[in-house]
Amino acid sequence: MNLVRAEVERLSARRFVQLMVVLLVAAFAVTAATTLAGSHRPTAEEMNAARAQAAESRQGMELAYQQCLARQNGTLPQSEMGNYFPEECASIDPIRQDRLPVAADFLPGVFSFAGQARPLLYFLIAFLALFGFLVGASYIGADLNSGGVVNLLLWRPRRLAVLTAKLGTLLAAVLALSVLASLAYLATFWTIGQTAGLPGRLDGEFWRSLGAVHGRGLVLVLMASAVGFAIATLGRHTAAALGAAAAYAVLWELGGRLVLEIVDAARPDRFMLSSHIATWLSGRTEFFDGRICTGSGASDCAGFYALTWGPSLLVLLALTGALTVAAFAAFRRRDLI
Repeated sequence: MNLVRAEVERLSARRFVQLMVVLLVAAFAVTAATTLAGSHRPTAEEMNAARAQAAESRQGMELAYQQCLARQNGTLPQSEMGNYFPEECASIDPIRQDRLPVAADFLPGVFSFAGQARPLLYFLIAFLALFGFLVGASYIGADLNSGGVVNLLLWRPRRLAVLTAKLGTLLAAVLALSVLASLAYLATFWTIGQTAGLPGRLDGEFWRSLGAVHGRGLVLVLMASAVGFAIATLGRHTAAALGAAAAYAVLWELGGRLVLEIVDAARPDRFMLSSHIATWLSGRTEFFDGRICTGSGASDCAGFYALTWGPSLLVLLALTGALTVAAFAAFRRRDLI
């Protein structure tokens, strides 16, 4: 029998995998049902009022920008000198903002697909990454602990080929499930927006941005699956991956962050894996560090620094690659009995 076909059958037959798929469907159904129950099609009166509020908000932004410019030019009336304005007026220029207020922002109880699609996709990606990590860990961990790998090697006595087939089957299955789940997920909420809410502005830029998030999310799901698989291979048990994830979260994300604050380390968020995950998904993330402005003498220092997706991807790939290579090296030399 083909090795890959055998691994596909073994993976699909695992009760834990079936349970996780059921939980994925249940979470999807609950989220969709909650959104549908909490939304309604806005009336003409609600739309008119929301458009008026959005126009007023945009006018307020333009007025604040013009007042900031007047302050810089010394023409701002004395009565308005008490208002707060940033040092750089460009930061509040309406033209430079990522988005301007729209009517959907002033319609409470109305689901807007354009406004909520990205947060909903982030939620799905987080669930799929957890799904991949747990399934990857249990898939190899259970076989190593129960002796299933030894039986498989008696049939196909090539260790690296067997482990490669397992990892490849896992990644292909998780990718296929993630693509199908995400497409069904987004299609469902698009339908809710069309029938029981507002679709919003669905132009080319929106779909390109959402597609980029979706693509980066799929890469993250595959890396999480490979990491769970690799750690469980190194520890020879599913619990090894769960323990390693819990230990990292407690000892470094919480304890390490506290130590870095105590020693007054500069830019501590760049040392956190969670920061690089968020940056990879969003493309760019800004963090605050008051030490940046210490001694700079700049009056316009805001104290923010940014992480971009390129370095964050390298960090995630380096971690995934190192664990995977270590897992294959250990599996090749280890006594499995």
